[in-house]
Amino acid sequence: MTWLITGGAGYIGSHVVKAMTEAGERVVVVDDLSTGDVARLPEGVALERGTVLDGDFLDRVMREHEVRGIVHLAAKKQVGESVERPLFYYRENVTGLQTILDAAVRAGVQRFLFSSSASVYGMPDVDLVTEETECLPLSPYGETKLVGEWMVRAVGQAHGISTACLRYFNVAGAATPRLADTGVFNLVPMVFERLDAGLPPKIFGDDYATPDGTCIRDYIHVADIADAHLAAARALAASGGTDEPTALTLNIGRGEGVSVAEMVDLINEITGHAIAPVVTPRRPGDPARVVASADRIESELDWKARHDVRSMISSAWEGWVARRAVPASS
Repeated sequence: MTWLITGGAGYIGSHVVKAMTEAGERVVVVDDLSTGDVARLPEGVALERGTVLDGDFLDRVMREHEVRGIVHLAAKKQVGESVERPLFYYRENVTGLQTILDAAVRAGVQRFLFSSSASVYGMPDVDLVTEETECLPLSPYGETKLVGEWMVRAVGQAHGISTACLRYFNVAGAATPRLADTGVFNLVPMVFERLDAGLPPKIFGDDYATPDGTCIRDYIHVADIADAHLAAARALAASGGTDEPTALTLNIGRGEGVSVAEMVDLINEITGHAIAPVVTPRRPGDPARVVASADRIESELDWKARHDVRSMISSAWEGWVARRAVPASS
């Protein structure tokens, strides 16, 4: 069978492509290259450039490549931007998902894996976030992911499609420097950028109800995320499509929290810097602590994170340095 991976030339998507192809899975990538990079794709992997908003395009891709399973990662994902442009996010993330689900039903696809997010939980007031924790997203981005989960499960139930919704926590690191994150929207690259400029890293608030006053998050290596996708895809393939299809909803995290202050200190150490951070006001909507319970995914898929925070930072820094060394004209 062939797996269609949308957004497969992006940061997380390229890691999923790498994991699945190295495991012997046949893959075709759909990406509009708005944020993706062809150079991230392994040699021999077919790329179909286009948007998931184009149903005719998707019909052709699924027919020509004999697609039998879909891993849907293509989405817009900047929380702040989603607040400023909610209609754009609903079109790209919700209408785009509806379009690919329509195409999947027409093509008789029986396995569908959806890239969700811990943002569906909002500000959970719990020590560990389980899959049963109430979902109260705080941004249009988080809302699109929650609506997406509802759509995926409903369509799966109605059409006999086995589904999985994977809720990522804080993704970092790189399997190889070539696949490193090129965006500066998450903590690790944001600190890298400040250190490179000789500026103090920013910590948004140090008066939270945590041991050192800074927010606590669950950081997960992108290579572990990719391995979880492979495990989920194979579980769906094994289940096939039935009148009672599989419907998994799983957190992907390490189950361990690290504070922002601890992360900044470790980034300074690993990168060879010694620039003390500066504390700025809190950002609206930042919860004090969001840490996953990863028990269900271990039970369902026999999956567990293998990488620690130090390896996330080290691998991300290798990619950052490699990208910085490339001339702007190349």
